[in-house]
Amino acid sequence: MLIAEIFYSIQGEGTLVGVPSVFIRTSGCNLRCRWCDTPYASWEPKGDEMSVAEVAAAVSQYSAAAHVVVTGGEPMIAKEMPALLAALRAAGKHITIETAGTVLPGEVPCDLASISPKLANSTPDVATAGAAWVARHEAVRRQPDVLRAWCQRGEFQLKFVISSSEDIVAAAQVVDSIGVPIPPDRVLVMAEGISVEALRSRQELLVETCKERGWRYSPRLHIDLFGNRRGT
Repeated sequence: MLIAEIFYSIQGEGTLVGVPSVFIRTSGCNLRCRWCDTPYASWEPKGDEMSVAEVAAAVSQYSAAAHVVVTGGEPMIAKEMPALLAALRAAGKHITIETAGTVLPGEVPCDLASISPKLANSTPDVATAGAAWVARHEAVRRQPDVLRAWCQRGEFQLKFVISSSEDIVAAAQVVDSIGVPIPPDRVLVMAEGISVEALRSRQELLVETCKERGWRYSPRLHIDLFGNRRGT
């Protein structure tokens, strides 16, 4: 499979924020988010072809890490993903899968499904992505049946990237569309942005939203600590 990077850091987002984790970033994505902060794994996929055994060996170098985060791009489009997840489970790792919720989970091992449904704020413009990709992105990003399958398979969090108050309404609509009860504290909101200044400009909106709806605020700790750079 094409691997953009493997690195050891701390989880910067979601319910496991601060937990030391090995990150496996696959390269390749079925979406083209306007604000994507990892274009080298989506818009212009780059990386090295690695076997499942090679990826597992790279992870094993970080013996202190009990947690592994499989991310992308969209990791669930990698054909070898079920075999990789099985190898990580055999190694006794806690597995988080970071996914946009556009591909059914099947029976793959997963301890935490970190699902990030994409709102309209993610749609690229035609000038940047081309009409074909805009149409594909819009057709793929909304998959209520797939989201429901992820939410019903085990531990999950729904993580939304928020730019404005309109995004809050859209996120609530996505939650309602799933069609099963979603505990409010499983809904996480985090600010769109790749700089500390951009994140802070949206903090008040997110905090007030969480107080109103009972949702959970997610920082982007890796940006606070390291800035927007690879390997963090």
